[in-house]
Amino acid sequence: MTVPLDYADPAKGTTRVAVARIPATAPGRRPLGSLLLNFGGPGNRGIASLAADPKAFAELGERYDLVAFDPRGVGLSSPVSCGGNQQTGDDVPEDAASQLAALRAVAQRCALHSGPVLPYIGTVNVSRDMDRIRQALGDRKLNYLGFSYGTRLGAVYAAQFPKTTGRMVLDGVDTLSEPLAEQALVSARGQQRALDNFLTWCAHQNGCVYGTNTRTAREKIEELVERLDARPLTGTDGTHFTGQDAVGAIGAALYSKTLWPDLAEALARVERDRDPAALKELGNPPEEETDDGPAKIPEDNGEAALTAVNCADDPDRSNDEATPHAIAQEIHDLEAEFRRTSPVFGPGQLMTVLSCYGRPAGTDFIRRIDRPGAPRMLLVGTRGDPATPYEWTEETARRLGSAVVIDYKGEGHTGYTASACVRGYVHDFLTGGRLPAGTRSCPAGE
Repeated sequence: MTVPLDYADPAKGTTRVAVARIPATAPGRRPLGSLLLNFGGPGNRGIASLAADPKAFAELGERYDLVAFDPRGVGLSSPVSCGGNQQTGDDVPEDAASQLAALRAVAQRCALHSGPVLPYIGTVNVSRDMDRIRQALGDRKLNYLGFSYGTRLGAVYAAQFPKTTGRMVLDGVDTLSEPLAEQALVSARGQQRALDNFLTWCAHQNGCVYGTNTRTAREKIEELVERLDARPLTGTDGTHFTGQDAVGAIGAALYSKTLWPDLAEALARVERDRDPAALKELGNPPEEETDDGPAKIPEDNGEAALTAVNCADDPDRSNDEATPHAIAQEIHDLEAEFRRTSPVFGPGQLMTVLSCYGRPAGTDFIRRIDRPGAPRMLLVGTRGDPATPYEWTEETARRLGSAVVIDYKGEGHTGYTASACVRGYVHDFLTGGRLPAGTRSCPAGE
């Protein structure tokens, strides 16, 4: 479908948004219209995600047409790119002025390779696109299921279009109020909590490479990262595997408790055999095969869209006017806090503080969301979530003012696919309109 680039000034042109639908499957039962899904990101391709695993939503698909879309700038919808990656390069001097100049150059490269959609990417405009999708589908109200970043998108829709908000479920709830630096710190804390939970689990398994003492296990993980950064391992394909590669792989495996046995085995192979292959595979799972026809989607599209959306959603850009010395001092001052929060994940999360340097300031609309008057909705928060900590669920519920919370006591990122209890509450609401009166709990270990 065709939508305006700029809703405030439609004369600036249009862009295309790709939408796909799986019709409701149950014959003879009253259909409920469409259920729009967003699988997170920012930068995740909605159409490919639904195509990869439609069975996960088969029960909802009996009564609803399941509808997925690639948000503007993503996948089949005018994909943005930074010409390969957003790295500044290894030859940039380490002084602050040079590093910041390199970040500005990256931002300019992204603008050059992305085309006219880049200045109009971001959650506020994607929410407006969602209302156009609702109209095109012929639905009076938007029924919606969003995961991770998709919860930010759902909350923004409810704030912009409260009167056309239908049954809405947000799982793995994002923050609406915290600046990027605070988001990074909370994320590091959530990742460390999930890692500690994994190490406690591992200590109770036969043959855990780090033994039965969780305190020393944590120290050994930290030592592994430092050792691999100092002396990277070489894989069978000749590529180097660094400590930061290990951090990325561990973080990815913590998204689902079903991956914990694989993570334990991969860490054992690194420690005992100096073989990084299994850990590397956890950090770079094979992509699902999808048929995109003649479309050419840049390899860096997901990464480029992630940064572009997060920056468009963040109004804080005070560091853009600061001197390189002041910014270097700011990072130095934050470093101790990030390392104290998580020696493993803190350093990497700290660098996201500069991810928007050289880009224009984003909207403050999301920060100002305060009880927009949308109908009651359902929020799902997972206690062991490494990506969207449970405290964000409670915070966003207060900001929306109309939310019922499901407190899932389990591990991993989001609860819908992990917990039959969570799915029960979600299905009761989406198909029957039934919501509990207040917060409800779902147990771990189902």
